[in-house]
Amino acid sequence: MIYLDSGATSFYKPPGVEQAVRCALETCANPGRGGHAAAMRAAQTVLRCRETAGKMFDCPTEQVVFTSNCTHSLNIAIGTLVKPGSRVVISGFEHNAVTRPLHALGAQVTVAGRTLFNWDNTLEEFEQALKKGATAAVFTHCSNVFGYILPVAEMAALCRQYQVPFIVDAAQSAGTLPVSLKKWGADFIAMPGHKGLLGPQGTGLLLCGCAPKPLLLGGTGSDSVNQEMPDFLPDRLEAGTLNVPGVAGLGAGLSYLQKVGIDRVHKRECAQAKRCAEGLQKLGMQVFTGEHQSGTVSFVPEGDCEELAQKLADRKIAVRAGLHCAPLAHESAGTLKTGTVRISYGYDAAPWQTGELISALERCKFF
Repeated sequence: MIYLDSGATSFYKPPGVEQAVRCALETCANPGRGGHAAAMRAAQTVLRCRETAGKMFDCPTEQVVFTSNCTHSLNIAIGTLVKPGSRVVISGFEHNAVTRPLHALGAQVTVAGRTLFNWDNTLEEFEQALKKGATAAVFTHCSNVFGYILPVAEMAALCRQYQVPFIVDAAQSAGTLPVSLKKWGADFIAMPGHKGLLGPQGTGLLLCGCAPKPLLLGGTGSDSVNQEMPDFLPDRLEAGTLNVPGVAGLGAGLSYLQKVGIDRVHKRECAQAKRCAEGLQKLGMQVFTGEHQSGTVSFVPEGDCEELAQKLADRKIAVRAGLHCAPLAHESAGTLKTGTVRISYGYDAAPWQTGELISALERCKFF
């Protein structure tokens, strides 16, 4: 199968991930729940992954929190900073993992910056929204639909200037673009383990730059006599048993990225995305492409997006069609009624994948 749906999850994992999961299943018990060898191996496995993530994302080790996915991380972060009725500024390209929690809280949401691949528009509207006052800001680093890389460093600086706490959704950037808690000064950065970080599904990270409000309450293996959750990280947010096999696999994914280099991965993905966009344009597709774009390309064919995606799937080419859980982004781009077909490259992006895709579209006249 030609896998071009890495925006949903990395599928072909790098060497070492499966082995790490299997090893944890065979040798690790419950971290923090005993001093025997199997429990200690689990604790060491978790600590190694936490340390690796801390170094990669400029975050103190104890402020790296394990979650079940990026949505879990965002719910913790939003629940900490946003109170019912709060005024919150977001970008025009947010995922439902951001907008639905805000909706549930009854937040007064201001959408700022809705022009694709245009940093001037994003920054101008974002600053104007912050000037009017806000309780918090939440913004994606990279659009999951269109691959638009937002000017996060500049947006972070504006938040600091106007003293607005902020959350960065790094679901589509962690593992391919530099992410830094220290440099950005973010209150929280949320990310999945199973996408660009190449770990298993059911894993996620939350980098905490401020004191969080727990989403789950329960045992932590520490301070057990206290009926309040511990006041220190990471224990405060890690109630219950961690997904140790998943964390082990995530650690292997992070180690792989350290060896290969995220800059190299980013360049590889972007090269194919550009080549793909050019090929699609030659076929007469409506293609969304421009400056500040990652390894993701969306397009609208003449016919139905879902039908086209299924025809490609029948030929063992995996893409995604529809609204991609991000109706706000489609509203901003004018594709809410049609959706798009999304091509999203992974760490293994290669010319032959793009060639096969374009060839299939040419040969079968899908469009």
